[in-house]
Amino acid sequence: ERDMGIQSLFGDLTDGPGSIIDERMPVPDLEFEPTERLVHEKEMLGLYVSSHPLFGVESALRRHTDCTINELRELRDGEMRWVGGVVTSLQRKYTKRGDLMATFVLEDLQSAIEVFVFPRTMLDYGALLSDDAVVCVKGRIDLREEPAKIIGMELKRPDLSPESTRPVRIKLDPSVLTGDCLTRLKAVLRDHPGDQPVLVHLDSTILRLPDEFRVDAGNGLVAELRELLGTNGLVG
Repeated sequence: ERDMGIQSLFGDLTDGPGSIIDERMPVPDLEFEPTERLVHEKEMLGLYVSSHPLFGVESALRRHTDCTINELRELRDGEMRWVGGVVTSLQRKYTKRGDLMATFVLEDLQSAIEVFVFPRTMLDYGALLSDDAVVCVKGRIDLREEPAKIIGMELKRPDLSPESTRPVRIKLDPSVLTGDCLTRLKAVLRDHPGDQPVLVHLDSTILRLPDEFRVDAGNGLVAELRELLGTNGLVG
C-alpha cells in the first residue's frame, strides 16, 4: 500500500503496515543576508518588515539630492529636482511605436511617488533600473493631476558605501597661512565636489568645513592638495 501511495486513516507515523508516509520536504534552517531578506519580504508581503534599504544611509543619500519626496509636492508644476529612494513596482513597457519605457514607484522613508521614464531617457539610463535598487532621479514634477508624479530626465546609482564618505584631512600651519592660500584651497576643493567631508587640522584644533566643501578624493584632488600644501599637507 505504501508503494501504491495508499495511506491509512488510522495508521501512526511509525514504520510498518498501516503507517502514514510523511513526504514533507525538510526545510533547512537558513539565515539570509539582510539585503536578500528584504527582497524576499517585499516580494512575498509587498512591504519591508525587518528593516529598510535606506536605513543607515539616509545622510549619504541626502547629499546626492535636492529635496525629499514630500518636499517635491511643495514645488511649482514643472520644476526640476534631484530626489532619491528605492525603486519598487518597476514595470517596463513599450510605446505604440515600439520604444521601451518604464514606470516605477520611488520610495523613501517618509513617502513615495510614481516616476515615468520615457524612451529617450530609458535608452541612456534604463540599465540602472531594477527592483529594490537605490537610485537618484533628476526629474520634472508633474502636478497637473493627482497624485503627483515625476518625469525622469536623468538617473544615477549613488555610492553610499562608508568608504565614499571617509573624511579628507588637511593640515595647515597657522603661522604661514595667507589669504591667497585659503582662496586657492577653496578653489581646489570646489573643483572636486563629492561626498567626503573635509577636516582641517590647525595645530591641536580640528575644524570641519561646511558641506559645500565636500569632495571626491579619487579624481586628482590629493595630487593638487599636495602641490598646494606640500607633502605634509595631508593627514593619513
